[in-house]
Amino acid sequence: MCFWISDSSFCVCWQMWMYIRSVDLESPMEMEEEIPVVICAAAGRMGATVAAISSIYSNTEANVLFYIVGLKNTIPHIRKWIENSKLKEIKFKTVEFNPMVLKGKIRQDASRPELLQPLNFVRFYLPLLIQKHEKVIYLDDDIIVQGDIQELYDTKLAPGHAAAFSDDCDLPSTHEMVRSVGMQNTYMGFLDYRKQAIRDLGISPSTCSFNPGVIVANMTEWKNQRLTKQLEKWMQRNVEENLYSSTLGGGVATSPMLIVFHGKHSTINPMWHIRHLGWSPDTRYSEHFLQEAKLLHWNGRYKPWDYPSVHTDLWENWFIPDPSGKFKLTRPDS
Repeated sequence: MCFWISDSSFCVCWQMWMYIRSVDLESPMEMEEEIPVVICAAAGRMGATVAAISSIYSNTEANVLFYIVGLKNTIPHIRKWIENSKLKEIKFKTVEFNPMVLKGKIRQDASRPELLQPLNFVRFYLPLLIQKHEKVIYLDDDIIVQGDIQELYDTKLAPGHAAAFSDDCDLPSTHEMVRSVGMQNTYMGFLDYRKQAIRDLGISPSTCSFNPGVIVANMTEWKNQRLTKQLEKWMQRNVEENLYSSTLGGGVATSPMLIVFHGKHSTINPMWHIRHLGWSPDTRYSEHFLQEAKLLHWNGRYKPWDYPSVHTDLWENWFIPDPSGKFKLTRPDS
């Protein structure tokens, strides 16, 4: 398995990573103080990555190191965008994700093909991408951060837990939104309980689900529990048995995580993951509630860089136009 990791001075293959560690000039204390944030840069939505990074960088004094993960053809674009904008001062590395690691593990589904894009599965491979950090934050690209990322990084993980997520039943203020647009917030919405393999898990279909668009992860626990292998196993079983589908609740990336992390994850402060902003172009949260939120997530079809969408002003505050002119916002008058 080969991932390419680069910064302004080098580009190396995964197998050479141990050498890079040996020549790193940072002291152990400085390394410990870094907050690694992993975020993807996908073709056609790189403006989302830029807005997310901009919001994080502008709202913290912490020593953040961004790991920007992309495919081979997207990395040059996002690098030039950052280096030719006000984000040129951020600390970042680019990581090339090899989609061949997913061969034979994804069941094709035509209802929402965007959920099958390779970068949706980057979160499964965090320990292979990020080596020198004990604790890592993973963020979907369709978010903005309004709080200090240090606070999210300080999330406590219980002993034996490799990750913390936001439970879908954790915040009463969002329940009306969930009901109004018919969203699922239990395992029944993600797994096919008609299949024996799902019933054999012994997980009640009414168990509250969680959203893996914001993750605080412990790399040591993840590796010790071989979680990447477990996730791949359930991906392969779905290819063979069609155990879940993006025609259900949340697509093919969420369902294996619900299985593997069931009963074995810690929780994130609910205000650090206010989601569903992209679920309907007609349903809105109150402005006061959104101002109190630490992180906003436009999960769903209606993204803030497209039209129609809601609360686009909050997202656009952090957007930085593409110096190359390739990425453009879609607006009613465009």
